[in-house]
Amino acid sequence: MSKKRKNRIGVVYSTKEDFDYDNDVEIEQETLEPEKQILYVSIDRKQRKGKIVTIVSNFIGKSTDLQSLAKELKKRCGVGGSVKDGEILIQGEKRDLIIAYLSNEGYKTKVKGG
Repeated sequence: MSKKRKNRIGVVYSTKEDFDYDNDVEIEQETLEPEKQILYVSIDRKQRKGKIVTIVSNFIGKSTDLQSLAKELKKRCGVGGSVKDGEILIQGEKRDLIIAYLSNEGYKTKVKGG
């Protein structure tokens, strides 16, 4: 079976000659250079079982590059974290440290929320 056929989910066959299958393959956007990105940094205290997390959002690019940035932020802050729904979640209130690092790397940052 070809790769093209494997990606067909819930296939409905058609007798229409110009019918094209809709493959559920997302094409990732190329990662923008740091100077062209504006990242939002916020603190979240809600729905976290009393834990505070710092959230970095609005990253435009490949998920592998987002994972790499998250890894570097966790290392710089000396804490754990994760990537969920295109956002970087860093444990603790590390907003100032994260903003300083991102600015040093060339990213533009904005504080979101209180």
